[in-house]
Amino acid sequence: MTKQYGFYIDQSRCSGCNACAMACKDKNDLDDERFFRTVTPRSGGTFAPSGAAYTNNVWAYWISMACNHCSEPKCVHGCPTTAMHKRPEDGIVAIDQKLCVGCRYCAWNCPYNAPKFDQNRGKMSKCDLCLDLIAQGREPACVGACPLELIKFGPIEELRAKYGTLAEINGLPNAGLTRPNLVVKPHKNAAKP
Repeated sequence: MTKQYGFYIDQSRCSGCNACAMACKDKNDLDDERFFRTVTPRSGGTFAPSGAAYTNNVWAYWISMACNHCSEPKCVHGCPTTAMHKRPEDGIVAIDQKLCVGCRYCAWNCPYNAPKFDQNRGKMSKCDLCLDLIAQGREPACVGACPLELIKFGPIEELRAKYGTLAEINGLPNAGLTRPNLVVKPHKNAAKP
């Protein structure tokens, strides 16, 4: 493989606006049931009596997530027809629509819930990092749509050299399962101890 593309997400500042998810949905002309990028809220904490007042440790954050084009993609390993495959030239996990039979094994195997079933075509679909835009020298739709510029895209080694190697936070699966090509700057309540 010549390079491996991936994402960096500054999750510590994500406002949960869903602009990334809507840009992806619009660009890929997805039906109401399918999202290739999701923004999921996480919250917790309590209000506790403290004398005559209350104190709190209430928190909330959002996780923006799409396919992580993993180094060990469970979706590829679970595909019986080899439709789901990892491209050798850039590490993008893609679907050969001619080979896909819509069995959904890829979706069942992916801990990130990235592959989505297309009811109209009877086949699987997922984030392909906007291959058509990349071919034009542009960035994926979700990257350009983020108003806070929290999502970056590029060769994962460059992203890791610049932002670190953290790929596992509270609310995401164990990174050791698939070795996602993702770097995350976590919200203070999302960092694993």
